[in-house]
Amino acid sequence: MIDRYTTVRMRNIWSMKNRWNLFLDVELAYLEALEEDKIATPGQAKKIKDLVTIDPDRIAALEQTLRHDVIAFLTHVEEQAGEATRFLHYGLTSSDVLDTVFALQLKQATAYILEEMSNLTDALDELAQRHKKTPIAGRTHGMHAEATSFGLVVLSWRESVIRSHNRLIAAANDIATGKLSGAVGNLAFGDPQRERRVLERLGLRPEPVASQIVARDRHAALFVSMAMAGSVLDNIATNIRHLQRTEVGEVYEPFGSGQRGSSAMPHKKNPVLCENVTGQARLLRSYALAALENVPLWHERDISHSSVERVIGPDATSALEFACKRLCGVIKGLTVNEDAMAKNLEHSGGIIHSEGVLLALVRSGMRRQDAYALVQRCALKAMSGEGSFIENLKSDADIKLRLSDEEIDQCFSIKEHLRWTDDLYARRSKITA
Repeated sequence: MIDRYTTVRMRNIWSMKNRWNLFLDVELAYLEALEEDKIATPGQAKKIKDLVTIDPDRIAALEQTLRHDVIAFLTHVEEQAGEATRFLHYGLTSSDVLDTVFALQLKQATAYILEEMSNLTDALDELAQRHKKTPIAGRTHGMHAEATSFGLVVLSWRESVIRSHNRLIAAANDIATGKLSGAVGNLAFGDPQRERRVLERLGLRPEPVASQIVARDRHAALFVSMAMAGSVLDNIATNIRHLQRTEVGEVYEPFGSGQRGSSAMPHKKNPVLCENVTGQARLLRSYALAALENVPLWHERDISHSSVERVIGPDATSALEFACKRLCGVIKGLTVNEDAMAKNLEHSGGIIHSEGVLLALVRSGMRRQDAYALVQRCALKAMSGEGSFIENLKSDADIKLRLSDEEIDQCFSIKEHLRWTDDLYARRSKITA
């Protein structure tokens, strides 16, 4: 990720310093357990903790020669703590530490994403409450369909974010899984109770039956959940972009004082913030594919997943946190043009009320398909410039046999479309704790 799009806290999680410090935390937690089990000499873990200061540059220099990151880390610790490191990494393999640390990083990163997603949910709820009864043309295929309220549109966005939040919680819980079970996962030189004890102290659970690694379907589920969340944010951003189009003009994302929209056209106010969200969502979907490709590995493990995860781990979590923050800012600062919404509702000459007329004819005793043909005939004439829709209905001889002018007028009430709004708001979901 480009640094300016990544928060300080997310950069810290994925920094080499934090990574190596987590390596040390895992190794010392396991060494403490070895001391408790009377395998290692008591006090060695504390001695190492007191003597060792992690220097990422030194580890990088050692790795240049050793060509192995975990051995470079262990060598760096041994350089400072000497004999106290004798039982460090005892019975473990590199992936025990690598996968456990990766789980800790993903757990930390996901917590930040969930926080931002919760903020976005709150912002959407506030916007929905403010425009609970604000009429807007509901659209399907980009065309006027029927009237609804802008609040209900926003509330539907909120529901999709909540589903994304809850899916991400489930995936994050699943990924909070480590292993300390040795070279092929069978605990040949370990102990299942010790493994569980250490991982619980770290806030993780053990992979029930591991290979050399934690199974990558867990990771794939997390990255797919993040991609789905990105697509949900993309959907909201894309719809805001549509509503901001010159021909629509119903909402506008924030435009700062002194901001410029185009190097050539001074009048431009482009929906660039929402376009940022769309761009990040594209990356998230590609990272999900990479994570799915990581699931099939040779036998107990190959290393093909490792280089992928070094990219998609920090990038995907940073992209989703950024997208949530950016969209939350858009929602909080969104300008809603109610006048444009009202004007656009009338733009189609009332044809958005066609279903109301159709159902009134059905209630009058007419067969549905016959009623449909009559209403469509009047609507298409209006759309081609032959009178208004309501005039066409009132002057249609077949319809006049069934509906009075007053009954047709009643079909054109916006209130009818919004009468269940309070009930729909009462059904809105909550975030899973």
